[in-house]
Amino acid sequence: MLDNRVLLGLAVTHVIYVFCILVFIARLIKKCHWDTWLGIPILFMALPLLYLLWKPAESPHPFMYKVQIFLALCLILWLLVFDYLFQIDFRQSFWMVVVFTILFFAGTGGLLGVASLAGKSWTISATGLYLMMAVLAFVQRNQTGY
Repeated sequence: MLDNRVLLGLAVTHVIYVFCILVFIARLIKKCHWDTWLGIPILFMALPLLYLLWKPAESPHPFMYKVQIFLALCLILWLLVFDYLFQIDFRQSFWMVVVFTILFFAGTGGLLGVASLAGKSWTISATGLYLMMAVLAFVQRNQTGY
């Protein structure tokens, strides 16, 4: 039986990946403002991530686990500040896109480590979603410029 904190980390990882995929699909099919609404559940994942940072799951590498959670929280904070609070169109600034892309893939990639604590089959599931999300991220950026 898996620890509740491991299950929480697994669920948060999958929710973030699925909603990122939905955001990218909404942008590709040009559904006006769906991406904004679909991004809101990602913001709410900060709460369980803060809990996991405060009370981490048992991990063979506890420092790295905290770094992975911290990077995901930084990504969510970036989205909250730039996309939702101040609505700054940072995707038109090259250097901000580069910083955001690094943070996006570090934050979401780190969640693979969080999900991997749940076992091999869940790691495969999370990796598949991560790869799908990564491909869609680049495809939708190429197609929409956003």
